[in-house]
Formats: sequence, C-alpha cells, structure tokens
Amino acid sequence: MARAAESAADAGLAGVIVAPGPDLVYLTGYQPTAITERLTALVLAAGREPVLVVPTLEAPDAERSAGAAALTLRDWTDGKDPYAVTAPLLDAGGRFGVSDNAWAMHLLGLQRTLPGTSYVSLTEALPMLRGVKDAHELARIAAAGAAADRAYGEILEVRFEGRKETDVAADLAALLLRFGHSQVDFTVVGSGPNGANPHHEAGDRTIERGDMVVLDFGGLKHGYGSDTTRTVHVGEPTDEERRVHDLVREAQQAGFEAVRPGVACQDVDRAARRVITDAGYGEYFIHRTGHGIGVTTHEPPYMIEGEELPVVPGMCFSIEPGVYLPGRFGVRIEDIVTATEDGGARRFNNTPHEMAIVE
Repeated sequence: MARAAESAADAGLAGVIVAPGPDLVYLTGYQPTAITERLTALVLAAGREPVLVVPTLEAPDAERSAGAAALTLRDWTDGKDPYAVTAPLLDAGGRFGVSDNAWAMHLLGLQRTLPGTSYVSLTEALPMLRGVKDAHELARIAAAGAAADRAYGEILEVRFEGRKETDVAADLAALLLRFGHSQVDFTVVGSGPNGANPHHEAGDRTIERGDMVVLDFGGLKHGYGSDTTRTVHVGEPTDEERRVHDLVREAQQAGFEAVRPGVACQDVDRAARRVITDAGYGEYFIHRTGHGIGVTTHEPPYMIEGEELPVVPGMCFSIEPGVYLPGRFGVRIEDIVTATEDGGARRFNNTPHEMAIVE
C-alpha cells in the first residue's frame, strides 16, 4: 500500500481509490463476500495512513483481512451518504487513480460531492502497480504453472475422438482443481475449424480423428494465475498441419529468446510475429503475442506493437503466437515467462512444445 501511494505521487496523482476486485485483494487481502451497490473503497495517499471505507455490515470481514493491521477502517451505515464519509479523505482539487472495475455510480457520486476532483484509470496511470512480481509472487506463479503442466500431462491420456469439446473441457477443469487450483478461469477446447477462433468456448462439436485441437486453460492457485496453451492432434497430422505447428513453435521460441531486461515489450511481439510473417502466414496471426499475468490472468504489460514499456526483472507475461486458418484449423503455443536478474528469461510452463498425438 505504501508503494502504491508513493507511485501515485510520483505520477502526479493526489492518491489512489481502489474498489473491490483484484487491486483490493492485491493491496489488502480483502475480498468482500459479495460485491453490491454499497460503496467499499480503499483510499491511499502519500504521507497518510491507508483508509478503507466499508459498509458497517461488512466491517467484521474487513477487520479479518490480511492487511487490516495497516488500515484504518471507516464504516458507514445504510441511510447515510457514503460519499460524504469518503470526501474528507480526498484532496478536494486532486486527481486520483481509480481501479478499473470501480462502479460508475460510485465514481459519479464522488464527483458530485467533490466537483473539483478528477480521475484516471489505474491501468493508464500506474500500469505497473502489480506488474513486477517479488520472489513470493514468482513462487506462486511458478506453482500455478507447474499445476497447469501436470493437468496437460494428464489430459494427453484421455480419449478425444468421439467426445464433445465440453467433455474434454470438463476434464481439464477437474484436473486444474485436482492439482491445487482454487478457481478455473477458462478451458478452451477448439477442435478442427473451431481452433481457428482464438477464444472459442468449448461447445457440442464432436471431436473427430484428423482434428487439430487447441487446448488453452488456466485459473488461480494460491491467488495467482496460470495460463498455458498446447495444440494436439487426433491421429496422424497432415504435412501442412505439421508445418504450421512447427512454424508456431519456432515463433514462440523466438519470442522467448527476445525476452531480456531493457527490451521494449513490442520487441517480444515483433520477434514472434516476424517468424510467422516471413513464412507467409502473417495475416493469420490475429492477436497480440502476450499479456501480463498475476492476481488476474490478464493484466499489464502487453506484448504488442506500440508498447514501448521496457521489460524488467519480475514482469510475468505470456508468449502465445498463433496461426488461425478460417474454416480449417488453428495452432497456438503459450508459456508464461518472466525476465530474470541475470539478463535472461525463465519459463513457468515446461511441457513439450512438440505436437502431441492423442487418440
């Protein structure tokens, strides 16, 4: 919380206002059992004690949070104006960073009470608030990645042919939970032509022999995210399918080799994209190369053209190039990686990149 307040001051902000969601969990360990229309807001400002404004009926839960000892709680009861309770904590003419998932009704309520204030999203103002992980966080991300790897190893042993995508997705979800995930965020199973949709949701399509199948899955373990993708084949692939898979594997390796402290995020994207473009498939790589990961599975930084933010040790992000041939098949290979203090990079996913043949 102190670091967040100092970062806000360095960015020219009067402070930070954090609503329930990932930022609040990250900063205080507090997650309301239910996010309702009642205002809950953490107020941070350099040189001041952190204050958490909470509804009175939720104060006991807040008092049990991991960060409670460092907080002053200010509660309000139904029938009172929560914005009047919050206003004295804010500089009446200040500009504040606000967590991205704050409700519009609460932000408008603060503006109505303090018309001289202005606001900017935390992603815009402090994109690296959660972006650089310490050793404790890296250990949790490593554990989540290892659990996802174990799930992949197990899923290769199940039957694919003749089963629905939803069946395999359910297997993946069960495996993530078995290996310690508390939350499953997604289990993409894109078979055959469905694999050409990067965010295809598993559906009722029956997986057939000859299908390429994109498996993209992840969630939270110990509060930190996993996210990995491998592309498998049911039975023997064609020469073209092998060629495209090898191309994506080469692009993923090129992206990984580009990771080192000081390079711009866009350079990771460029390295992976160049391999696919030079092979004539550039128009079929239709998304960014990667995204950050931490207490959420998507967060800054982003590995995309135009992002000049330098990579620093402790940043964790995906490298996931893909080729998507409409109506035919898709291929994606994804690892979570981090830049290291010794000038290199480390993978948090270590399952083979070669195409696995499943039955």
